Amino acid sequence: MSILDELVQDIPIPKMVKVKQSFDNKQINDLSKELNKQFDHKNLESQIKPGMEVAVAVGSRGLDRLVELTKVTIDFLKKHGAKPFIVPCMGSHGGATGPGQKAVLEHLGVKEEVVGAEIRSSMEVIQIDQLENGLPVYVDKIASEADGIVVINRVKPHTAFRGPVESGIMKMISIGLGKQKGAEACHQLGFKHMAEHVPAMAKIIIDKMPIMFAVATVENAFDKIAKVEVLLPEEIEEREPDLQKLSKATLPKLFFDQIDVLVIDEIGKNISGDGMDPNITGRYPTPYAYGGPEVSKMIVLDLTEETEGNANGVGTADFTTQKLVDKMDTTTTYANGLTSTVVGPTHISTAMPSDKAAIQAAIKTCNILDFTKVRIVRIKNTLEIGEIEVSENMLADVENNENLTKISELYDFNFNGDGDLV
Repeated sequence: MSILDELVQDIPIPKMVKVKQSFDNKQINDLSKELNKQFDHKNLESQIKPGMEVAVAVGSRGLDRLVELTKVTIDFLKKHGAKPFIVPCMGSHGGATGPGQKAVLEHLGVKEEVVGAEIRSSMEVIQIDQLENGLPVYVDKIASEADGIVVINRVKPHTAFRGPVESGIMKMISIGLGKQKGAEACHQLGFKHMAEHVPAMAKIIIDKMPIMFAVATVENAFDKIAKVEVLLPEEIEEREPDLQKLSKATLPKLFFDQIDVLVIDEIGKNISGDGMDPNITGRYPTPYAYGGPEVSKMIVLDLTEETEGNANGVGTADFTTQKLVDKMDTTTTYANGLTSTVVGPTHISTAMPSDKAAIQAAIKTCNILDFTKVRIVRIKNTLEIGEIEVSENMLADVENNENLTKISELYDFNFNGDGDLV
């Protein structure tokens, strides 16, 4: 037994109970039909010339039905005579390499043979202008040479800053289309100015590049598409703030104001750019964003397979596990921090030998007198919080909240011989 195990071995772990969280589950069932209706409504076929090459910009986030969104868009372009291809639209993801970014898309299911379009991936960019303060504005060279550009993304609150426009179409245009160099430029003066730089850069790109239209989605609390809207270039600046407001109104949450220990089974770039969504955890990488529960100690236990070793966000937690550290690709993780200029989330938090030891360490250090009354919440990841686990001492909170329903009897965490949860 290691000294770390010895220090926490006598810390009791309370019984847990499964709880269902209720959110508005309105969603679009027939996405293809709705998206094609939007295409027809916008009279987009008038923009499409036979044989024109169109770059369809697809990002690294785990959007609901991303493959379907991409394929329906590509099929529409083909139907009217265009020759669409895909460009990865992401900053430093995929290890900030062309092949790496193509691999990110393939992991998300966006494969050439599935969506019917070639993926052209390169990190090469061109500078098309600069902001008044001197920050350069970059665009993917491959996309810049196309006859038209289409952008697909989800609109939602950002994890490190607040503003009328946060994560969405304009950020996809300014940072995603700008690749690693564009992301670096936009982050250069920090998140304090991000709410200004994102729309400013996006407007320049919209003005100077052949942006044809954008496909914007808003997801419900279960990460299912509740709204899809096709935006013409001249509509993006006006409509995106409204979609942002809608997204914030439907944002999922943990219905507890105070949590002693938050256990997160997995983090990854396919979950959030921060590995986990701070809007859920209440832990933000910068002082320019806020909201969520007050959490005393937070644990991340593992990485998703899709994140390919990128452990950005692990440093936001107080504790992690040795198995997560062993899976960590420090090169891709640190590239994330160097690009965003926020390096804290790429630090390695205190790594314990097992899941059990990490949970016991968090309980031991959360500054309460009676460990048996600790308030623990466990979630799989920040995308899946419809069903969670809470400790026995939180049952009163569950009973007093109409959005929460107890769905099991009390039980003990089930650990295997190595001390990991099963």
